[in-house]
Amino acid sequence: MTAPPTTPRRLAVLGAGSWGTTFARVLVDGGSEVVLWARREEVAREIREQHRNHAYLPDHSLPATIHSTSDLGEALAGVDGVVIAIPAQSLRATLATHTALPEVPVLSLTKGIERGTDARISEVIAAAGGAAPERIGVLSGPNLSAEIAERRPCASVVAAPSQQLAEAFAAWCRAPYLRAYTSTDVVGVEIAGAVKNVIAIAVGAAVGLGQGHNTTASLITRGLAEITRLGVALGGQRETFAGLAGMGDLVATCASPLSRNHRLGLALGRGLDVEAAAAEVGQTAEGVATARAVADLAARLGVDMPITRAVVAVVDRGESIDEVTTALLSRSVRPE
Repeated sequence: MTAPPTTPRRLAVLGAGSWGTTFARVLVDGGSEVVLWARREEVAREIREQHRNHAYLPDHSLPATIHSTSDLGEALAGVDGVVIAIPAQSLRATLATHTALPEVPVLSLTKGIERGTDARISEVIAAAGGAAPERIGVLSGPNLSAEIAERRPCASVVAAPSQQLAEAFAAWCRAPYLRAYTSTDVVGVEIAGAVKNVIAIAVGAAVGLGQGHNTTASLITRGLAEITRLGVALGGQRETFAGLAGMGDLVATCASPLSRNHRLGLALGRGLDVEAAAAEVGQTAEGVATARAVADLAARLGVDMPITRAVVAVVDRGESIDEVTTALLSRSVRPE
């Protein structure tokens, strides 16, 4: 992979949650100057003055070179690129508070589908942030932020409409512990990153119910089939789903106790309702809100997604996790 001749000197990261804060440090480790936007001023002040984010990354100090602000205009002023790590369901409203994103490359770390519009995150950024689609890329893959915060080696995929832009985004991720691969399949990478959260809830619920490895392996494998069907129907490339953004991210999210969506499913399987499970997790589990949007999108396209429908039945309609799991595993015989 040939990197662009220069790395942007100043990048804005919007969103100071665990992933946004961790990725801000990745960018600094890769040689960029970073300004991190936090919605709450107390979080921004702590990062600025104490170089800590106790709310979301309590066990790690942050580089003094990360500046933080709660003023969106200040964060975006004079930047060479923007990274977005704002939860999917609040992204549109957040971007609407500013006139428009600057005319620079924009990389999305957000994984989800917007409820109500069924829009992919890059589409929300274009519509609400005024960014030209040809300037928007996405990053996905096995991205458990707690492990990346510990600088453990990992690989990710950066996808953009052009190979040149994908390589430019990859150059932002020059931290020695993160290997960025490039792709031009923005749709496939986005769909893989969004829907794996839904499947992770189902897998976590199966574990919480006391099911074994056969059950979880079956759910992961058939979950990948669901993700692939939807992604291809939307124009994604089938091979994307066999790679880091597809199988890689799905396995990490479904299997790791570090995954918020897995933990939420685990709590559901133990008998908690959605509100109590979400409170136990303590941070946003995007799969809950994404499930209904994915199911609606699939229904409109005529794509069969039984695991997703089962998750919707539990998290949106309050159906019993035991009954839904039984119905899912007793479906009629069909070719794989």
